[in-house]
Amino acid sequence: MDPKRTAVVLIEYQNDFTSEGGTLHDAVKPVMNSTNMLANTLEMVKKARELGATIVHAPITFTDDYHELTSEPYGILKGVVDSKSFRKGSWGSEIVDEGKRGLDGFASTNLDFVLRSRGITNIALGGFLTNCCVESTMRTGYEKGYNVITLKDCTAALSEDEQRAAVEKNYPMFSRPMDHNEFIAELGGKETTAGASTGRGYTTDAGQPSTEATA
Repeated sequence: MDPKRTAVVLIEYQNDFTSEGGTLHDAVKPVMNSTNMLANTLEMVKKARELGATIVHAPITFTDDYHELTSEPYGILKGVVDSKSFRKGSWGSEIVDEGKRGLDGFASTNLDFVLRSRGITNIALGGFLTNCCVESTMRTGYEKGYNVITLKDCTAALSEDEQRAAVEKNYPMFSRPMDHNEFIAELGGKETTAGASTGRGYTTDAGQPSTEATA
């Protein structure tokens, strides 16, 4: 994997998720601790930058009145509004001044332009939530033709069940899931089993072809 053609995309590493006192921190803290995702991310970013990879932040921000959203939000975005999360200029939204306003890192941002202008063909994704914004960005990146890597131990969801389902079932369909050490090894020119994986296709379980029941 060529570091010069690789970008690490860090999705929603913002205080409302990552830090004590953040509006959504308690919800993700158990899985953050189990994956050790903050320490893993810090180590991975340091080594990836040293090897020459591009580091990109993809935060999410809204105005105080959330006028970017429908007047009656539902699902995950209703939770954002109800908890008053990711308001632009607040401590909770801290990382950059301008961010995305939806769940997909490519939607409502110039991420694709930034990546292509730098000649990026490989994207490695980490962040929040494993089965929401990281997964949405993974799917779009896959359809846009990027070589997508999902960093399993640099993500966190609201529960262990959601984390496991996304990483084990969904990620292999649209990416090459790796832990951060495997990614750094690939970036450094070493081949790994994860890097050689072709993922999960039309199967009932990873590596097991589907079969029809017979009478």
